[in-house]
Amino acid sequence: MSNQGKGNIILITGASSGIGFDAAQRLARQGHKVYAAARRVERMEPLQSDGVTVLKMDVTESESMAAGVQKVLEAEGRIDVLVNNAGYGYFGAVENVTMEEARRQVEVNVFGLAELSRMVLPVMRKQKSGRIVNISSIAGKMVMPFGAWYHVSKYSVEALSDALRMEMKPFGVDVVLIEPGGIKTDWGIIAAKHLAESSKGTAYEEDALREAELMHKGYSGNYLSAPSVVTSAISRAVNSRRPRARYRIGRGACSMVLLHTVLPARWWDGMMRRFVRIKL
Repeated sequence: MSNQGKGNIILITGASSGIGFDAAQRLARQGHKVYAAARRVERMEPLQSDGVTVLKMDVTESESMAAGVQKVLEAEGRIDVLVNNAGYGYFGAVENVTMEEARRQVEVNVFGLAELSRMVLPVMRKQKSGRIVNISSIAGKMVMPFGAWYHVSKYSVEALSDALRMEMKPFGVDVVLIEPGGIKTDWGIIAAKHLAESSKGTAYEEDALREAELMHKGYSGNYLSAPSVVTSAISRAVNSRRPRARYRIGRGACSMVLLHTVLPARWWDGMMRRFVRIKL
């Protein structure tokens, strides 16, 4: 990493709102040169007051990603850190979620992340330094009902990141996973809405609506952790001389993963069904 972790050239995706927006702002205020990327450029305009450069980028379009990377390289000549933050959650029973929507979920959360990483890896290898920070989730370590395709995407991010970390070590490139637990953002509200929509008029409607109501209530209250805990983890991952392979943070992150690891599968299934109020 250049200058011992300070003053790095950072590209962060999904920066138009929430965690991505906050992380871009914090990293810029720490003295890094930040390029914030998202489809909705107008929502990132306030970041410019902190010296952030905004880029229009769609992680489902190769040309859009390549153009964004090229702009950074033309201006700076290097990319020290890539923060893959773009992603979303679409919930619904496996039977109900269309394959088109399932593919889009994986396209955004996995293939977009992988392709953008592939674009910056040759640059980092040439530099013999760099860092890729992938925003995963404890959803990549455990599973809840009606979240199959979101869990598929996050399990994939975990596997891809683990392989990439081993492959890039000889080239001086670190790969870091951020695994948030329950974080109070609009993500849960949107996922709950998708769950209700995908289940309407189906055999799963009653149970799905109960889970959607629980999700909406949880993400609207004050029980979950503040988004700042994720922003802080991203900051640590960027600035540490020797970052961890994983930063597992937020409400329930460690306990849920531990329970999923030690409980028999049928016990976990029963606990999850009770938790989300599915009829037994």
